[in-house]
Formats: sequence, structure tokens, C-alpha cells
Amino acid sequence: MSDTPPHESETEAEPTVEFSLAGLRNGFTEGTPIALGVAGYGVVFGVLARQAGLSVAEAALMSATVLAGAAQVITIELWDAPIPVLAVIGTTFVVNLRYVLMGAALRPWFSQLAPLKAYGSIFFTADENWALTMGELRAGSRQGAYLLGSGLAIWVFWVLSTVLGAVAGSVVGDPSTYGLDFVLTAVFVAIAVGLWDGQSDRWPWLTAAAVAVFGAQYLPGRWYILLGGLAGCLVEVARFDG
Repeated sequence: MSDTPPHESETEAEPTVEFSLAGLRNGFTEGTPIALGVAGYGVVFGVLARQAGLSVAEAALMSATVLAGAAQVITIELWDAPIPVLAVIGTTFVVNLRYVLMGAALRPWFSQLAPLKAYGSIFFTADENWALTMGELRAGSRQGAYLLGSGLAIWVFWVLSTVLGAVAGSVVGDPSTYGLDFVLTAVFVAIAVGLWDGQSDRWPWLTAAAVAVFGAQYLPGRWYILLGGLAGCLVEVARFDG
């Protein structure tokens, strides 16, 4: 029988993190290639924002304060005069509900950080740098500032590319002509490949994909994003509980 008190062994088993300049720098450096891919989508948003009637400054301000590509594009698609406030808020809320799941996944590590560091980092969370950070932390990294560093890289390139798209909107025309509308999809596929842990991930991934595809076909709005994520999470939880 072990002499180690139960509460001590549980504490030692918890993942530990630190918040350092080195972690911030590593996150920014390693997040830059992903940020360059996201920038292509930022150009698309800039073009669409100008076509919807926003000024360059307004488009840049939205990207700087919202930092949510899917939500911003949806908002622009709904943009009209007068602005359908309830439709914009409701649709954006549904699309961004996935961040609840993403935040919950970070909690084992970020609950150890001071609130200012934890919540300040969360503001710069995007799908891409969240995936990178989860990969780092699950691999044993203790760099709690990695999320902030990679998020800052995405933020910088997102804002700059939005300005570029807004300024050059009349020249670019239809973004799909140049394949720019596929950039974000390509980035997500590349990240997903890196997160694949083998056959044990098969059923959660297949379930999430099936539910998302079904939802996209038969449900209004963007509910398929949330439902796919929830379905995959439930299958993963059931697998561990079993």
C-alpha cells in the first residue's frame, strides 16, 4: 500500500503550466505560418466588407476587435440597411458557441494561470491557434503563453490582410476566382491531420463529421458546427467512461 496521500498524487498528476516570454515567442514564431494561411481568408473578408459598404477603417476595426473569421463573414453576408441586429447577433452566437467547448478543453492548464493572463490569452483564441496550443499542451509543453503568442500572430496578419483586401477589393473582385475562399478550409484540414492520434480518434471524428454534414443539409443557419462538435465530444466521453 502506498504511503503517498491521495491528494498529493492527484496534485502531481495535474498538468502544470508557466507563463513566460519564451512561451510567447515560441507561440508567435510557430503560429506565423498558420497566420499566413489565415491572412488569405482575411483578404476575402476585406473584399466582402468593402462590397457591403464598410470603409477600410471599419473593416479593420471589426477584425481587430472581433477576431472571428466565420462570424465576421456571416455578419457581412447579413449586412443590409437597416442592419438586421437580431439575425446578426443570433447567427453569430450560434457559430461562436464552439468556443465554449474549446475553452473547456483548455481549462486543465489555464485554471492555473492568473485571471488576467488566462482571459487575456483567451481573447486571442482562434480555431487555428487553439488547435496548435492543444497539441503543444497535450504533448507535455508547459508554455501557457503559447496560446497568446500564436494568437497575436494570427491577429496581426488578420488585421493587415483585412486592410489589404478592403483596399484592393475593387481589383480582386470575386475572391473565389483566385481560390481564396478555400484558404481557411485548407488550413483546417492541415491542422486536423496534425491532431490525428490514430485509430482511437476514428469514431469521435466520424461521428462529428456525419452529424455536421447532416446538420448542414437539413438545419437552418450554422447549427451544424455546434452539433458536430458536441456529437464528437459525447462519443469521446462515452469511450473513456466505458
